[in-house]
Amino acid sequence: MERAEASEKIKTHCKTIALEMMNLNPIITHLDDQETQEALFEASYELTKQLEIIKKRVIKLERRDDAGADTSTEL
Repeated sequence: MERAEASEKIKTHCKTIALEMMNLNPIITHLDDQETQEALFEASYELTKQLEIIKKRVIKLERRDDAGADTSTEL
C-alpha cells in the first residue's frame, strides 16, 4: 500500500468513527445516571479530539510530501 492510499484510508476511518460517536451521544442520555453520563461524554469528547489529532498529523504529512514533490519544469 502506498502512503497516499494509507493516508486516505486513515482519514476515512477517522471520519467514520467520529460519525459513529455522534450517534452514540444521544443514546448516552438514556442511561439515567449522571455520573456515568458525564464519564461517557468526557470519554467521547477525548476520543473525538484524538481522532482529530490523527487526521491533522496525516494532513501535515501529505502537505510535507506535496512540498517536497518535484515542481521543476525543466526537461
